[in-house]
Amino acid sequence: MAFAVERTDEHVREYLTYRGFTNTLKHLDIEIKADKEKGFRVDKVIDQLLQFIHSFDLLGLKEYWIYLDRRLFSRLEDIYKSTVNKLRTSLYRYYVINTVQKGNLEKTQEFFQKQALELQGQPEWRDWFILPFIPSPEQNPTFSAYFSRQWADIFLVSLHNFLSVLFQCMPQPVLLSFDAEVQKMMSLVEENEQLRQILFALQTESREQREGEEIVHHKLPAYVQNMDRLGDTELDLVSSQRVVTTATTPSRNFFATLLPQGRRTPGKSQQVSSGSSPNQAAASRKEPTGQTPEKKGDAGEVEPPADACSDVTDSSLTSKNGGGAAEGESLSVEQPFIKLSQEEYGEHHSSIMHCRVDCSGRRIASLDVDGVIKVWSFNPIIQTKATIMSKSPLLSLEWATKPDRLLLLGSGVGTVRLYDTDAKKNLYEMNIDETHPRILSLACSPSGSSFVCSAAAVTRPGYVEAAPRLPLPVFGKLLLWDTKTVKQQLQFSLEPDPVAVNCTAFNHNGNLLVTGAADGVIRLFDMQRYDSAMSWRAHDGEVYSVEFSYDENTVFSIGEDGKFIQWNIHKCGVKQSEQVLPNDATGPFVLSGYSGYKQVQVPRGRLFAFDSEGQHVLTCSNSGGIIYRLTNGEPALESVLSLGGHKAPVVTVDWCSAVDCGTCLTASMDGKIKLSTLLAQKC
Repeated sequence: MAFAVERTDEHVREYLTYRGFTNTLKHLDIEIKADKEKGFRVDKVIDQLLQFIHSFDLLGLKEYWIYLDRRLFSRLEDIYKSTVNKLRTSLYRYYVINTVQKGNLEKTQEFFQKQALELQGQPEWRDWFILPFIPSPEQNPTFSAYFSRQWADIFLVSLHNFLSVLFQCMPQPVLLSFDAEVQKMMSLVEENEQLRQILFALQTESREQREGEEIVHHKLPAYVQNMDRLGDTELDLVSSQRVVTTATTPSRNFFATLLPQGRRTPGKSQQVSSGSSPNQAAASRKEPTGQTPEKKGDAGEVEPPADACSDVTDSSLTSKNGGGAAEGESLSVEQPFIKLSQEEYGEHHSSIMHCRVDCSGRRIASLDVDGVIKVWSFNPIIQTKATIMSKSPLLSLEWATKPDRLLLLGSGVGTVRLYDTDAKKNLYEMNIDETHPRILSLACSPSGSSFVCSAAAVTRPGYVEAAPRLPLPVFGKLLLWDTKTVKQQLQFSLEPDPVAVNCTAFNHNGNLLVTGAADGVIRLFDMQRYDSAMSWRAHDGEVYSVEFSYDENTVFSIGEDGKFIQWNIHKCGVKQSEQVLPNDATGPFVLSGYSGYKQVQVPRGRLFAFDSEGQHVLTCSNSGGIIYRLTNGEPALESVLSLGGHKAPVVTVDWCSAVDCGTCLTASMDGKIKLSTLLAQKC
């Protein structure tokens, strides 16, 4: 710390010299020489505040406190705001008491005149406006305690301790971390260069392996394979026979040498080598396939026709060169992604319900079952930006699209809050529906002017002990709210019954809305006419998660039946593909504890997310996310990469493709969130 302070002092001296601020530089040198601790000193801050108080400088006192509030106090969590307000109130009271004790009644009246607009609405100042008109305020029971030396000492010690703890917890000033940031950037540059070299080496090795495959997979001709067992006479005979046969039918003889030895019958080999002329051998190969479909040799093996053999070997060779053969598949097929790194965010202390990245890819909002929301960034380092603690349970969250700093928070008491992550405060709170208090899903329109809200009646909570599911219908509403007027625009019709909607998603321009409900039905809404375009029974049980495909001609869904299904939105209820997923990918999710204790969590967040091109999908698992390739065939999914890293079941995922290197988010029941940075290998 001392070294960083000295280095920063040198940078400041250099800057002041460059700007020609000689007087400032002179005063700086004097104060630096008098400073022995080479670090932050709380007593200096307290002395500055006392200096403003004793010199009756109300304007300087206010500006200094505002500066501390802007630079320090505003970064604190909401639970500490009341402490900051109490300290500010005590500071102003200390100023007023000092003016009375010093007999400066003019400054006392000036304080209440200038601060009237700010203080008159605060109940703690209601009785203080009569202070200038009381003859002996130190004897008044309302104010006598504030004139005691004990109160002043307690206040100053409390302020001193608060600032000391605050500065220990807060990040260092930007100037002090200048050298550390430079070193960090240099290390990142070096690490990137090392990763680039590793990637180049892997690509080179992969190319060499593919080139080597073409040689390794080709079987050697028989006369070379058996060379160590042939005599000189036999070698001359086989070699001369090979030359003549090659001259007659070069292509067929070449492919025949690539066949496995078991496919070539010994009877035919003996026939050719014991006196058959090359012309006879060539003529025998030209016999029509329809007349001689197959021949049996001495050993009773079946020999396919020559044309069939040629076709088989042609396809076999092509398969091997293309990487489709079983022998070389692991070497020739390139992975679509390389996992560059995996980091962990561990600020949550209970199971995660939602984890979403904003539209810009700069911030992430995560919600746990205790109702704690963390807003954090991961580039260049993981850093918590805000912590939101709610008295009422929170069930859903969604980033607003315009502006992307706003966060929608759905509660379990029928309210939706709009939270400003930059200002760290609630902008307003909307009362949705008291009869349907559980806000299960939120989706903000891409235009940013409205959002869709799913409200459900009180049934089962989202985080329960293992218990049988009640086969009772869950009633709900689907509402459209205007974010500018903060009013409900309309209520969507949910046919045939007003059922609870678990998941919602807009298409890219907000003209279509797809929903998945507790009755297993997917509904597609036309947002220009605000009515249902189509609906179909999609799953046996609830629909847990639904998303549009990349081209928006289909939608994908995961349901309680454990199926991942692709639906054609141009043909109502028509499946394009279907895949049964493992239980740990669809939920309910189970975390086993001691003595047979089990925690069961019903899915609430996104269960799958697509990459930027819509060709790969990320799903949940017991040990981490799994990336699949969409095949457009059977099976519908092909596993390509397991991210791993988790010790508890992953319950929600997201895939950020806003930056060059895609980042996969996987959040688990132990409160851990993993950020896996991927590099896409372009073909």
